Amino acid sequence: MKSPRKLLAGVVAGVVVIAGAGWAVGSRLRSPADEAARRAAPRASLVTAAVERRKLVSTVVVSGTLEYGSPLPVSLAGAVGGTSEQQRATRAPRQGRLAEGAVFLEVNGRPVFALRGSVPMHRTIAPGSKGDDVKQLQRALRRLGYGGPVSGVFDQATIAAVTRMYTKKGYEAQQPTLTDRQAYDTLRKAVQTAQETLAAEKKALDQGRDVLPLKMRLANAKADLKAAERALREAEARLVTPEDETRMAAAEAAVRAAQEKLAEAEQALAEARRPPPTPVATATPQPTASTDTSLLELRVQNAQADLAAALEARERVAEEARQAREKSLVELRKAVRTAKEAKATAEQALRQARQLSPTRLKVSNAGKDVAAAKGMLAEFARTYGTSIPPGEVVFLPKLPARVRKVSVKQGQQVEKEVATVTSSAFTVTGAVEATEAELLRTGMEAAIELDTGKTYKARLTAVGEQAKVPGAEEAKDGSEPVLITPASMKGLKPGTAVTARVTVGATKEAVLVVPVAAVITGADGRARVRVEYATDRTRDVEVRTGLTADGNVQVAGALKEGDRVVVSGA
Repeated sequence: MKSPRKLLAGVVAGVVVIAGAGWAVGSRLRSPADEAARRAAPRASLVTAAVERRKLVSTVVVSGTLEYGSPLPVSLAGAVGGTSEQQRATRAPRQGRLAEGAVFLEVNGRPVFALRGSVPMHRTIAPGSKGDDVKQLQRALRRLGYGGPVSGVFDQATIAAVTRMYTKKGYEAQQPTLTDRQAYDTLRKAVQTAQETLAAEKKALDQGRDVLPLKMRLANAKADLKAAERALREAEARLVTPEDETRMAAAEAAVRAAQEKLAEAEQALAEARRPPPTPVATATPQPTASTDTSLLELRVQNAQADLAAALEARERVAEEARQAREKSLVELRKAVRTAKEAKATAEQALRQARQLSPTRLKVSNAGKDVAAAKGMLAEFARTYGTSIPPGEVVFLPKLPARVRKVSVKQGQQVEKEVATVTSSAFTVTGAVEATEAELLRTGMEAAIELDTGKTYKARLTAVGEQAKVPGAEEAKDGSEPVLITPASMKGLKPGTAVTARVTVGATKEAVLVVPVAAVITGADGRARVRVEYATDRTRDVEVRTGLTADGNVQVAGALKEGDRVVVSGA
């Protein structure tokens, strides 16, 4: 029989087992309501983000490769040298740096110079040539130290500068070809022949009997006219004739003599009429003698009459001299007119005779031949002399440049493209979406980032059509090409893949920013954000938005840094 202690232990153990089993079964068995409550989704809570204060920068990202920029295919504008023979490269272009004034290549032993300019070489620049291409050639010569004017005319001073450039590089400037020299000599001799013919015909005309009497008549008429004009000038310059001058002198002498006699008579009369001196008183009075002045008075009257007659005679002589001078001038002027008429008549007669003369016709034709020969010589001479053939200069927009690709080898015939040149600076070419391209403006600051994380300052150089690179792939539909230029080439290598970021906007200082998703635009067009002021409790705050960048937007309103704004949730 079991002891009571063992019986109690067994009962206790059974109770524990039964209790454990009941707990296990109770933990696994739930009511339908409990099970539904357990499986229901948790109560939704708000998703918020903090309001931050920081500087906001908006960028457009461009992926591309560092390459030397502005590739440009180069071909010659025409023949090199003054010949039309086959053009073969005797020295091909060399890859690498190409400076202004350098010999780009040689064709048939002649140089092809690289000069800076936007107007392409398109013709032979010959003496007398004018235009913008000549002016940019002159500017290049001055930059290279060869001097010369900048007039736009290919004159002798410019030719001298071109000759110095060729000589310094070991070449001779292009001179007239043998054909040109022969043509010039032929035209020069034609002028000489025409002048000799004209001189012979003029001599025959001048010596012709049909006009010799008329020529003598004209010569006599000219001599008579000169004599008549000379006599008229002398008469006009002389107031009186020598004869009249003698008569005037005699009349003047008679007047002076009459004046002297009158003065003597008047003086004698005055003395006679003067009272005698007062006599000394005596005891016996003396008788007073009276003076008879009648004779003296008669003499005065006669002298006065003589003077009046002399004055009248002088006036009469002067009047006669004046009338004689006027009459002489009238006759001399008439003689001049008559001489002029005779000269004009003689000239007309000689002119008519010459026009009717066969020899005159020969002179006229010979004169026309001389004018035509001189015109042809002058036309040819305008382009005769030292020149620059169209193929001996290549104008490039920017120099120094780099020869990237050589398209012709030594000994090959030069027909089309000879090389491709690029600028001497790196560029990054890429494309952006059209919507982003609208934000871009030439000159915007940019940054170039390498795979190593190192960045370099750069600038947006071109957008759209201006950024297209010859030979590069066309941008995809809906995108626009862009061109970015680094500020410095130091540390950069061509062919490196880079990421460029163009700054399209930035705040000047730190501003309040929130996620773009936090901004709600109401039906009234006003922007708001929902600010959480307690757990799951919000209020609307009206804001003004500004710059948007990297998913954030600048805001201003009743907000402060650290506020929580709702970006999603119930």
